[in-house]
Amino acid sequence: MATQAALPTRRRRRKHGDRHHGPLSWAVPVTLALTFGIWAAFIQRVEDGGVATWGQWVLGVITAVVIGALAFGLGRIQHSLPRELRALAYGVLAAAIVGFLSSLADGSVMRSAGIGVAVGAGVGAMAFYAFYTHE
Repeated sequence: MATQAALPTRRRRRKHGDRHHGPLSWAVPVTLALTFGIWAAFIQRVEDGGVATWGQWVLGVITAVVIGALAFGLGRIQHSLPRELRALAYGVLAAAIVGFLSSLADGSVMRSAGIGVAVGAGVGAMAFYAFYTHE
């Protein structure tokens, strides 16, 4: 009885460093950037008495660009980090974002730092748990 022979495939093999960038690798940083950029502009607008100015929009755009670049950069290097450092990086990013937004709302330096550290510790712990259980 004849058996079926395995035919060679013509799929392109990727090199070790060649990674495909899926739609989520762009969508998540863009969504975070837009959300926190608009949020920063809104906080500044409320603090200025509700009148929209160009300075608020510039602050929102700069915030969006910086947060988007940091989130995109973290997404690019996260697979090369061990799970502890990856969780720490996500916690630090969350702490920086929340601390900055808290400081825009006329929060003192200690209050903003405390809120940022608390949120960062929570995000870092949740990220570590997720990475630890999925690896």
